[in-house]
Amino acid sequence: MSEAKAPSNFIRQIIDRDLSEGKNDGRVVTRFPPEPNGYLHIGHAKSICLNFGIAESYGGACHLRFDDTNPEKEEDQYIRSIQRDVEWLGFEWTGPVRFASGYFDQLHDYALQLIDKGLAYVDTQSPEKIAEMRGNFTTPGQDSPHRDRSVEENRALFAAMRAGEFDEGAAVLRARIDMLSPNLNLRDPILYRIRKKAHHQTGDKWVIYPMYDFTHPLSDAIEGITHSLCTLEFEDHRPLYDWLIENVEVPAQPRQYEFSRLNLNFTVTSKRRLKLLVDEGHVDGWDDPRMPTLSGLRRRGYTPAAIRNFCEALGVSRADSVIDMSLLEEAVRDDLNQHAPRAFCVLNPLKLVIENWPEGHEETLVAPVHPQNEAMGNREMPLTREVYIDREDFREEANKKYKRLVLGDRVRLRYGYVVRAESVVRDDAGEIVEIRCSYDPDTLGKNPENDEGQGKLRGVIHWVSADRGVPCEVRLYDRLFQVANPSKVAEGESFLDHLNPESLRVLSGCMVEPGAAGAVAETRFQFEREGYFSVDRDSSADKPVFNRTVGLRESWPREA
Repeated sequence: MSEAKAPSNFIRQIIDRDLSEGKNDGRVVTRFPPEPNGYLHIGHAKSICLNFGIAESYGGACHLRFDDTNPEKEEDQYIRSIQRDVEWLGFEWTGPVRFASGYFDQLHDYALQLIDKGLAYVDTQSPEKIAEMRGNFTTPGQDSPHRDRSVEENRALFAAMRAGEFDEGAAVLRARIDMLSPNLNLRDPILYRIRKKAHHQTGDKWVIYPMYDFTHPLSDAIEGITHSLCTLEFEDHRPLYDWLIENVEVPAQPRQYEFSRLNLNFTVTSKRRLKLLVDEGHVDGWDDPRMPTLSGLRRRGYTPAAIRNFCEALGVSRADSVIDMSLLEEAVRDDLNQHAPRAFCVLNPLKLVIENWPEGHEETLVAPVHPQNEAMGNREMPLTREVYIDREDFREEANKKYKRLVLGDRVRLRYGYVVRAESVVRDDAGEIVEIRCSYDPDTLGKNPENDEGQGKLRGVIHWVSADRGVPCEVRLYDRLFQVANPSKVAEGESFLDHLNPESLRVLSGCMVEPGAAGAVAETRFQFEREGYFSVDRDSSADKPVFNRTVGLRESWPREA
């Protein structure tokens, strides 16, 4: 996206002003700094598009940095998945992948600077006592009895913490700011705590780990970030961000700016809740197609372009709002409508036998890959004596509003001939298992010349050759929650109580045209008259598996 085409927003206005005033030596350096404690979700996509998009527009740089300060919750699988997601969205980070843990030595030195300035102290109260004395929004904080320890004593205690001489929770390093501040983040926040856990990057080197609020601004400064873009929940953290930048001798002076996060209804984006869904087996992993994770959306069939277009359409502001899920679904529907090849898939097969079709004869029909895009070419579709149509496309009797096949009446097999339903075959239970019909050999590409008072064709239906079609599995995915705000629960309830029992229906024995059966994972199709589908990673040549991405049209009512 070029700068000329980039939509204006308050962040771009700030950058334009900074550049005009010659700040940061004309540089624009942003960063995307996820914590590697879960998979990225749709909310992260907005931050990714903003940070990388800003850097791209201004010819700047965007770093991918993992703020990996909590070894208890972080895993290599999350690091790998985050890198995949950023690349899948079409972005490239500047330089190597960075880790805050790579700055642990430097951060430790910064902590010593604060101790030497009398701006940090070791507190050996219990975690419960520290929390109690911190106060709340209506109760002022109280000074720790350890707040006035000498520099020498704090240095010795901090060294003992690093040497592993304290148990977890027995001591912390706190900033010495203002226990009476109305901003709780400035009430002597904890800078370091003890965690006797191996770290995925540094191994057993450390038993003390810096807190996120300490690590983040100083890592920005180390990397020379010019514009640190965060979501609004970090607004109250900005005074601490600025305090650290001002009181530590850092090589750069980054500034933090906040924008509204992406809140989407009919889902949850809390990592804790997403992890609970995975751990308790409510979904099939982080990349379950019902999950709002980027990996889940990708597996479901969403495209990078659709997600980027969606994020761009939302814009950037400081006003929090909840976005209707239908807008995201509309974005992928619009993209797939333009780019997805077409195919036939019969979800609920009912055999149709063309009695006047010669035995063993096969005819190759030609259909466009995309009706509105000739450049995508044509596809070949074998037509044989026996085909499958969808069970919902036939009735023995129906009024004129029913535009499909009715006993004694005619429809066109799409891209093929006109057929008339003559009779039905039933099984022992009385269920229709076969339709016997006849076809008019003069109707390929044209209507019957002499209707003889038979009336117009009822409609056009899709089909698949019974002999050449391929059996497949189709997974009909829907929204994971059945209410717009699953986090809003009554006393004694859980967000899990709002799970949609119809979020996944698996159909076996479906039939897909042979040309689509061998497609590789993540190939997307419009199954004509059914919706948009994507080949799942579980698919094989012997058993194709397709995931429904989204229907042809919106099926859920929009929130008022």
